[in-house]
Amino acid sequence: MQSAYTVLILLMLVSVSRLLGRVIPLPLPLVQIGAGALLAWPTLGLHVALDPELFLFLFLPPLLFSDGWRMPKADFWRLRGPILTLAVGLVLFTVVGAGYFIHWLMPTIPLPVAFALAAVLSPTDAVAVSAISQDRLPVPLMRMLQGEALMNDASGLVTFKFALAAAITGVFSLAEASLAFVLVACGGLAIGVALSWVVGRLRSWMIARGWDDPATHVVFMLLLPFAAYVLAERLGASGILSAVAAGMMQSWVDLLPRQTSTRLLNRSVWSLLEFVFNGLIFLLLGLQLPDIVKAVASHETSLWPTLLWRCLDVAAIFLVLMVLRFVWVQGVWRLINKMRHWRGKENLAMVPNARSCLLLTLGGVRGAVTLAGVMSVPLLLAPGAAFPERDLLIFIAAGVILLSLVAACISLPLLLRGIPKSQDDALRDHVRDAWRRTAQAAIRALEVDETPDPAATQDATQAAQAALAAEVKARVMAEYRHQLEVFNDSAQAQALAWQMDQLERRLRLRALKAQRLELYKLRRHHKIGDEVLRQVLGELDMSEASLGQLK
Repeated sequence: MQSAYTVLILLMLVSVSRLLGRVIPLPLPLVQIGAGALLAWPTLGLHVALDPELFLFLFLPPLLFSDGWRMPKADFWRLRGPILTLAVGLVLFTVVGAGYFIHWLMPTIPLPVAFALAAVLSPTDAVAVSAISQDRLPVPLMRMLQGEALMNDASGLVTFKFALAAAITGVFSLAEASLAFVLVACGGLAIGVALSWVVGRLRSWMIARGWDDPATHVVFMLLLPFAAYVLAERLGASGILSAVAAGMMQSWVDLLPRQTSTRLLNRSVWSLLEFVFNGLIFLLLGLQLPDIVKAVASHETSLWPTLLWRCLDVAAIFLVLMVLRFVWVQGVWRLINKMRHWRGKENLAMVPNARSCLLLTLGGVRGAVTLAGVMSVPLLLAPGAAFPERDLLIFIAAGVILLSLVAACISLPLLLRGIPKSQDDALRDHVRDAWRRTAQAAIRALEVDETPDPAATQDATQAAQAALAAEVKARVMAEYRHQLEVFNDSAQAQALAWQMDQLERRLRLRALKAQRLELYKLRRHHKIGDEVLRQVLGELDMSEASLGQLK
């Protein structure tokens, strides 16, 4: 029962922290970390033993799946150069540069272990950045940070595992590690895409046979990220990349027919899941802080001097990480723009000036992946030999996470001063154009068949049917006028009103179907992006749900 009480307390605290975030002028992640640390204070004494493997399995697959699902694929492909250089190149650059610095700063940490620590400090958290910036980051920068966070979780953790293996075995081969990295990454992507495709085909087969219950399909979607993660890990590939790829594949699978109710339920369930899981991650970090501080100073005679020196070490490592990131961002960004200019292509949407480079640098906030990775460091290097400086590694990682959050909270609002809230004019134009095209398709669909459904008016004459159809079509444009007939006391008028209501619903459903098909056609021909599709399709689904079922 104690575990159940702890879970309930944490869930309640997630909700309360959201309310506190509206009152306290701090980003929600910092509020949640502070709440967790306060709850773990000795007087309250809530202690949660964090199993890193369980943490990775429960939290990361669904969150990464959701991020991959919502990531605009057109923007991801357009910015693939900067995203890959940040997600792969910057990780390797950070591992080498920060690894040597950590070993130089603290010689008690062996070089392979320093490389492992630098690798686990590489992954970033775009969710925290979005909460801090409050959607004021320029759209191209936010897309780069989102794409980087999707991909560098895998590259950072895979590099971390190789460095950890080298620290434990004392054997490392660059050629073998590079080949294994490519195989693990490509294998994870392939497994995620294949499994998502199979689930999509299964759902399509079920829908064709009338098994279109929304709850069943939503459960399939909830299990998919976990299945992709476990299958990839069992096959020796990257489970994280597999979950990301499965989510990105769902952008196409989600367009299955007769899925209006499923899509609406799916959005609500995943919004709730993201809110709870993101909150729990930062709460758990706060809950671990007292134990982390106690462990790093347990072997020292004095607490505060030791803690002060360790905090200075953390600050130095964080500054080096930021310098390395700034150098890489500025150098590679300018190089990519020059190469695009030489090839006769237009430059990226953002000019690589000092402000944009600083925003991209300070936007590299560390989060859940770093915490989970460093907690997975084994207790023993060999039988009877403790892993060198394990408590110190965890302390440094937790300190870097906190410093990156605090630095982003202070610096991003200052750098974004004078920049209006992010508005994508191109997106707004695409949405407007999509609505115009789908409305034209709906009108064409209504004009094709001028006669109503014979089953609805089988007792009326042909002339009465034509008059009824004309009146209903006028009412579709006028809205709500038929409510006057609904309250007529005459049974005959009531039957006629019900008949006209059913006919109106058929016409509206026909128009909505035509709009949806036109929207899919625009997406297939790459005339609109995923964000436009998601926005317009959501409103069409809401309109269809409000019509109810035909009787």
